[in-house]
Amino acid sequence: VLKVARTISDLAGAERIETEHLSEAMAYRSEEGALD
Repeated sequence: VLKVARTISDLAGAERIETEHLSEAMAYRSEEGALD
């Protein structure tokens, strides 16, 4: 989940992983299954 959140924050141009990035990453996990 953290790797996906890091990618999302990178795409958003953020320096740090924010709560919204983690939330979005967890939403992808529940839709697609485990993204380890």
